[in-house]
Amino acid sequence: MPLSIAIIMFGIGLELKFKDFKRVFYYPKSIITGLSCQMFLLPFIALTLIYFWPMKPIYKIGVMLLAACPGGTASNLVTKMLKGRVALSVSLTAFNSFLILFTIPLIIELSYSLFGNESKSVDLSFWRTMKEVMLSVVLPVLGGITIGNLLSEEQRERIHKPLKYILPSLLLLAVVTVIFIDESSKDIHFLDYIPLFIPLVLLNILTMIAGFITSRKMKLQHESAFTISIEMGLQNSVLALYIANQLLKDKDLSLIAILYGSFSLITTFGIAYLLKRFFK
Repeated sequence: MPLSIAIIMFGIGLELKFKDFKRVFYYPKSIITGLSCQMFLLPFIALTLIYFWPMKPIYKIGVMLLAACPGGTASNLVTKMLKGRVALSVSLTAFNSFLILFTIPLIIELSYSLFGNESKSVDLSFWRTMKEVMLSVVLPVLGGITIGNLLSEEQRERIHKPLKYILPSLLLLAVVTVIFIDESSKDIHFLDYIPLFIPLVLLNILTMIAGFITSRKMKLQHESAFTISIEMGLQNSVLALYIANQLLKDKDLSLIAILYGSFSLITTFGIAYLLKRFFK
């Protein structure tokens, strides 16, 4: 999976130029707004939504864990497909991967104090997280930009076509397959958890709309607004699964990430398309 993501990010890099990233940092309002939405607005909406929602406390903690893991490489892919600001999306992924090292432990401790019987802490490895982001996102994008500048337009398009259409489709198929194999092996049946889908779908919709409205209120361009909206809608379910299974060792927590990951890519794409098309 990391290799597939790295190849996709390389393909995205082929269509980018270094000047795209210069604009992000010369005019930092977009990245500051996006990070603020992810770090503060996203967990606040999640907490407000599930605080009085009739669900088991462990599932409420699972929702908060999910909200504490924003973005991820899938958001870069969706942004590219909808012709948003890919440089902004990649920059947000890189920056929030650093910030969540500090925010995830705080949100988890807060969640257990509100909904659990005991307080738990989690210790994320700084260098491991940074290494994963560098190898799967930053370096492939930089490699794609560098090689893209050396190739002709025809050569670049010849390489980019399979990366643009074929590999993302195979990756999506692989993700869905793994989810359903995992479902069978753990004796999890999605139909049994339909009540959990309702708050998760609401979380997806509300956070995207909130990110879009906030961005427009900050007078950001339309492309930046729906790019930030995508970043709000797609959470890093893989990271949430890792924390739930390996660090907190609770399968009920991982269920929330599995359920959210099973639909959020499709719904985020659909909502972002509507925002792009009808709310200029």
